[in-house]
Amino acid sequence: MPELPRVSAVVLAWRAEPLLRRCVEALLASVKVEVEVVLVDNGCTNPDLGHLSALPDVVVTGSGENVGFSAGCNAGVAAASGEFVALVNGDAIVEPAALARLVEVLAGESVGLAAGAVRLADEPELLNSRGNEIHVLGVSWVGGFRERETRTEPTETAGAMGAFVVARRAHWDRLGGFDEHYFAYVEDAEISLRTWRLGLRVVNVPDAVALHGYEFSKVSFKFYLIERNRLMFVTTVWGGRALALLGPPLLALELVMILLAAKEGWLKDKLRGYGWLWRHRRHVLARRRALQAERLVPDREWMRVLTDRFDTPLINPPGVGLLNALMTRYWRLVRRWV
Repeated sequence: MPELPRVSAVVLAWRAEPLLRRCVEALLASVKVEVEVVLVDNGCTNPDLGHLSALPDVVVTGSGENVGFSAGCNAGVAAASGEFVALVNGDAIVEPAALARLVEVLAGESVGLAAGAVRLADEPELLNSRGNEIHVLGVSWVGGFRERETRTEPTETAGAMGAFVVARRAHWDRLGGFDEHYFAYVEDAEISLRTWRLGLRVVNVPDAVALHGYEFSKVSFKFYLIERNRLMFVTTVWGGRALALLGPPLLALELVMILLAAKEGWLKDKLRGYGWLWRHRRHVLARRRALQAERLVPDREWMRVLTDRFDTPLINPPGVGLLNALMTRYWRLVRRWV
């Protein structure tokens, strides 16, 4: 019989992770692929970790300290042996045929990342994400949140949700994994757009399903990371001409986010992000040089996957209707010169 594709599923274990055992057992029950589960101890307190580490085809790595999602995933992939790498959240339950389906989609040479349809664990008939939206100003959010699945074929998406995505190991190595300075949030958007910029597609596959124990927590540290990382994301991935043309709306968005932060009580965290970016300016500049040098597809082409409208129910900045109307008109006007 022909050898099955070998998939290394990297699972970060952080704090209690109540669904960790179900997550790992579901991955090991995958069909039509050979699965290796790489558990990254990122400060896990779940007593099941010891039991899981003794299972066949489970590898445990990590220092036992929380090094962040970015560094944790990198450590997991470094310990992996598969020709395919899957990132799977510790609170995600993957259906038996899902990994094989994503590997099948990756057989197409034009596909760089294949992401599963992530559904809400408590309401499995509803989507958590059909792929992530990425705004032309760098904001990213889950697409199709709480919608019902209507698709039957893989669809292109700007971003792959890091909760359940598969790549060839060769593609991951080509990208160099995640930039560990992100720590958490936005790194999946960066690696997705870098895939588009290299001439490969990012697709979301509706019949590769994972159930996710998703909760959008509104804590100030999360907003600090998201806003800080968004600015690093835009300033390193967007080309110089795109940044110049988008300068006015980027500044306007900063004002809106400062007002939102003041209203919701995380203004100190927003300002703290500016301080971090200044202290790490050498890394940001070096990262920008590296990412601009690797680009194979012009900004005008890959930026077609971005949206010019905020339509997420998770965050509602003040004046979002006016912002959408103005941004749509402005982007239609300037995108021809990107």
